[in-house]
Amino acid sequence: MVFDDAKSSRWNVFEFPRITDPRGDLTFLEGGNHIPFDIARVYYLYNVPVDADRGGHGHRDLQQVIFALSGSFRITLDDGAVRQEYLLRNPRQGLYLTGKVWREIDLFSQGAVCMVLASLPYDEADYLRDYNDFLTYARNTG
Repeated sequence: MVFDDAKSSRWNVFEFPRITDPRGDLTFLEGGNHIPFDIARVYYLYNVPVDADRGGHGHRDLQQVIFALSGSFRITLDDGAVRQEYLLRNPRQGLYLTGKVWREIDLFSQGAVCMVLASLPYDEADYLRDYNDFLTYARNTG
């Protein structure tokens, strides 16, 4: 399921299937089926101090789906024209980002776990780490 509260075409919130029985819940996803790319990399953030900031960069081409597997955190997105904040706290929901999205992540709850599925292997050349460089790139490449 896709939520339609996104203010930009460069991001959206997906809700993934859940199977529930007396033993608990199971949520699953399949690359190419539930998300719009093949998964090339998975990483996760944990033991993040509650006052820490993460992100603070954009990507040229990388697509991602970001999850709060446990706890919560805020993510602020910016495509050069629109800014929007999300509080991620439901492990069934993933925030899908295309390329050309600046992201800042903060307000981590104690014990929060942030998992990211990525469309490409790590490549430093894909990162835009200066906000003004990001804005120039986003505006000049559509």
